[in-house]
Amino acid sequence: MAWTRDQMAARAAQSLQDGFYVNLGIGIPTLVANHIPKGIEITLQSENGMLGIGPFPYEGDEDPDLINAGKQTISELPSSCYFSSADSFAMIRGGHIDLTILGALEVSEHGDIANWMIPGKMIKGMGGAMDLVAGVKKVIVLMEHVSKDGSAKFVPSCSLPLTGRNVVDMVITDLCVFQRHSPGAPFSLVDIADGVSRDEITAKTTARYLA
Repeated sequence: MAWTRDQMAARAAQSLQDGFYVNLGIGIPTLVANHIPKGIEITLQSENGMLGIGPFPYEGDEDPDLINAGKQTISELPSSCYFSSADSFAMIRGGHIDLTILGALEVSEHGDIANWMIPGKMIKGMGGAMDLVAGVKKVIVLMEHVSKDGSAKFVPSCSLPLTGRNVVDMVITDLCVFQRHSPGAPFSLVDIADGVSRDEITAKTTARYLA
């Protein structure tokens, strides 16, 4: 049985380490904030200018001025601080963020990621993804294993415009986890969702990987 989005986020949260500064992309990655392991203290950074993001507010407690980069309402902590977008991207480009967890449209077997546009479709902008994959120490992708039409998303090479080349360290899908330990190394299949077979993963994956 495939993992739910919450289970995917919980699996990604296993990569969090005490003291990490972490940036979460929009979509499934935002759920990781709900699964931070006990005893682990991390600081969430948002590229729109906030360090120290609190949990999602309860209905009725929302502050429209407190939002993350995905325009979701969030809460603040006693330690939260605010700054300009320029300062935020200086943190990212300067290598001060330990981990980013992003969604993706495609990931290649070489660690390339495409997640900012589909040609012909209107977009709001590329956001901070290109800076994140270039400046953050570790990149994890959370995405469904196949697209809505059933085509593979972990592929030999990306067909969509790239966000970054050779930058992805781990791919977590609803079926399994692929990981590599250094840029240029091949991905290995390191975890499988309960009830999912290796044959199913092979059938739904066109990228090459170590089984």
